[in-house]
Amino acid sequence: MIKVLKLQKAVYVILVGVIGLITYQVMSMNKLASSVYVLQLSGLLFLIGSLWLIYPIFSAQKVNDKEVQLDPEKHQEIIDPITSSQPSADR
Repeated sequence: MIKVLKLQKAVYVILVGVIGLITYQVMSMNKLASSVYVLQLSGLLFLIGSLWLIYPIFSAQKVNDKEVQLDPEKHQEIIDPITSSQPSADR
């Protein structure tokens, strides 16, 4: 599913944030003053990665009552007008 939604970059950004947290721990044990900046950078990477993961959910189109199209640019021909399961009044 990650390959279909092209979210691999978001996962990579979060992994770099985890590496930043590990770097912060090592730097803080050595009492380096610049460890705070590494912590801020890793927090920023976590925020960017999480927003990147959530973005397809916010930009999804509703196909019908039960399905949602997460990549509307890829499958434009599939999208039909929303139909309801109730019978129409003109029948």
